[in-house]
Amino acid sequence: MRSSLIIGLTFLVALLLSVMPMPSPVDLGRPMWLAMVVAFWVMVMPHRVGLLCAWFAGLATDVLYGELIGQHALVMTLVAWLMLLLYQRIRRFPLWQQSLVMLPVLGLAQLLLLWLNSLAGSRPPILMFLLPAAVSAVLWPWVFSILSAVKRRFHVF
Repeated sequence: MRSSLIIGLTFLVALLLSVMPMPSPVDLGRPMWLAMVVAFWVMVMPHRVGLLCAWFAGLATDVLYGELIGQHALVMTLVAWLMLLLYQRIRRFPLWQQSLVMLPVLGLAQLLLLWLNSLAGSRPPILMFLLPAAVSAVLWPWVFSILSAVKRRFHVF
């Protein structure tokens, strides 16, 4: 029960960081906080956090942003699915190599979001749309370290 609460709180913090006000130029490269948290928990605890949890986290994002329902849910499910495919290999990599793996995973998530946005009628600048994936890949070692410390500190198993 306590482990589920800690995992849920990390998702909540990621959602809050996703909507935290930022200056306009910096907002273009806003990290994909929720995707990184989903990727972390799926990688370290695939028996606890999986596709369904990622789907609900994405639905919460859709409601929070007021966007098309299911759009972010599909993207978070893609991230979780890719991490489920790769987690046994990625866990053994050093953090800098994990960052290199996270770049295409998060880049695919951003491209899917771009495609879904274009189907819905809004088309953001394409090249700048991939910037959050690059920023998130650079921040991955710190996010991984912080979430690992939370996992150890609160004995999440």
